[in-house]
Amino acid sequence: MGFKQLLLGGLLTVSVSFAAFAAEKKHAVSMHEDIKYSAGFNHFDYANPSAPKGGKIRLSALGSTFDTFNPFTLKGITAEGAGRAFESLTTQSLDEPFTAYGLLAETIEMPEDRSWVAFHLRSEAKWHDGKPVTAEDVVFSFNTLMEKGHPRYRFYYADVVKAEVLDKRSVKFTFKNGENRELALIMGQIPILPKHYWQGKDFSKTTLEAPLGSGPYRVKSYESGRNVVYERVKDYWGKDLAVNKGQNNFDEIRFDYYRDATVAVEAFKGWAFDYRYENVAKNWATAYEIPEVKNGLINKLRIKHEVGTGMQGFVFNLRKDKFKDPLVRQALAYGFDFDWANKNLFHNEYSRTNSYFSNSELASSGLPVGRELEILEKYRGQIPEEVFSKSYMAPKTDGSGKIRQNLKQAVMLLKKAGYVIKNKKLVHAKTGANLDFEIIINTSPAWERIVLPFKKNLSRLGIEVSVRIIDSAQYKQRVDTFDYDMIVSVFGQSQSPGNEQLNYWSSDAAKRQGSRNYIGISNDIIDELTQMVVNAPSREELVMRTRALDRVLLWGHYVIPNWHLKVARIVAWDRFGRPATYPKYSPGYSAWDFWWLDEQKEQQLREKRAQ
Repeated sequence: MGFKQLLLGGLLTVSVSFAAFAAEKKHAVSMHEDIKYSAGFNHFDYANPSAPKGGKIRLSALGSTFDTFNPFTLKGITAEGAGRAFESLTTQSLDEPFTAYGLLAETIEMPEDRSWVAFHLRSEAKWHDGKPVTAEDVVFSFNTLMEKGHPRYRFYYADVVKAEVLDKRSVKFTFKNGENRELALIMGQIPILPKHYWQGKDFSKTTLEAPLGSGPYRVKSYESGRNVVYERVKDYWGKDLAVNKGQNNFDEIRFDYYRDATVAVEAFKGWAFDYRYENVAKNWATAYEIPEVKNGLINKLRIKHEVGTGMQGFVFNLRKDKFKDPLVRQALAYGFDFDWANKNLFHNEYSRTNSYFSNSELASSGLPVGRELEILEKYRGQIPEEVFSKSYMAPKTDGSGKIRQNLKQAVMLLKKAGYVIKNKKLVHAKTGANLDFEIIINTSPAWERIVLPFKKNLSRLGIEVSVRIIDSAQYKQRVDTFDYDMIVSVFGQSQSPGNEQLNYWSSDAAKRQGSRNYIGISNDIIDELTQMVVNAPSREELVMRTRALDRVLLWGHYVIPNWHLKVARIVAWDRFGRPATYPKYSPGYSAWDFWWLDEQKEQQLREKRAQ
């Protein structure tokens, strides 16, 4: 699955004899039986086991406020970094597509058909109050998340039919069938909660009382809307595990909140915080042309990775009648001039995205052949014919800003869809409805410079677009309830797509508030193709099924594709030590997870700044 952080949970508890089943106990399990690190390994290759502990790192968070430290419910805005207090049964390596190694669980076992999975907890695993983590805690977590947690848990684990306590430190999950090969691994990602802490408390409510966890950090202090500080747990039970060596190096992690990304950039340059993942190309090209970078006080890093970049785009909400016609959606794509934006706004940093699985072998290209074509033939006549006859390419221009030919294509498509111009407005010939719509943007004014030229181009077609920047809390509420015409969003992808695809594309997810089917896709064929991806029996079959799904999504014109970048752009004050290598399946924005404070660099930095 590559880089996945899916936190899920819920069902029933039954105590049975452990002797009721048997399978080989393993230190790790993988999607397709290709485990890199053998039992007894010392540390991940991309971590420095000799990294010193100590010091502080200061980071930024974008938004106006937070109101909860419980990241597992639909309600509230979660404090940045809150998940660091919690742990799961397994943890994933970042230099393999999808292999899970024991964390709270010492060993994992499952049969060849993957119809169930069992986890055996480490005897030393304990909560921050010193009490042991038990199998009852695991089943309690599952039940609680399914019953009171975010709606995605009930959806994501619909195929789990039974959760059983086998003994004090052993738990078993049984599935409806063994077709979903990923589910056994996904079960290891459940966040484990302490039963004794939550009894008598309402899990569904927001809370600024930091919940009890078992992880390497816990909340030290906070000012709502301003900052939150986490402290390293000095007697953290798992500090010497191989999967943790070289990580969790800072004594304190502080997040300061900024309402505006531009303000955050200026604050960074003034050393208000230490590290910034830069996702704005203009900032990368121009904002850091300062003496501190030239003199080496600030490091400007481009970290290459092989993480699937997925699909970022302008997302249509198909729940709105105006966007139900694919001809309309295709036409509007001709109004977005990526090539001009890349040249004039992005300093030619980006590549246009032409796949929902970009930057990976899972991306479709050319025309379908072989097994991929065989999968799609079943649906010929029910899916767009272009799936078989054309390789998808988002509309292109020469970058001059003159897009007359593209707009002519849009007009042709809109006429086919039944639209005409009346009084300089585009309206439907039969219903009289216009095609005006609103784009909502989360917090960042930087998106205005991208959206406003798009708005201007569409106005030439007689379409009025309103652009509204709203704060994080309001944005989350509107997105969770699908109260929008269009948003800008990302459908992140890993090297091993699985259950999360149901949350993106399935008909069930389209009806469920809080899901990530932002588009509102409700299509039987896409449901079937998505389930085929989830049930893929081998890596080769997974690639073919994913490419087939990709083609059908692309030719549905559900989004107007944006762009992607194959490196992580990071600026950081020169006070840290860094490992010699970076994991290829880490997206890079949290590279600091494996950094540490270098006291010599810290001293030199302070001396140079004083000069």
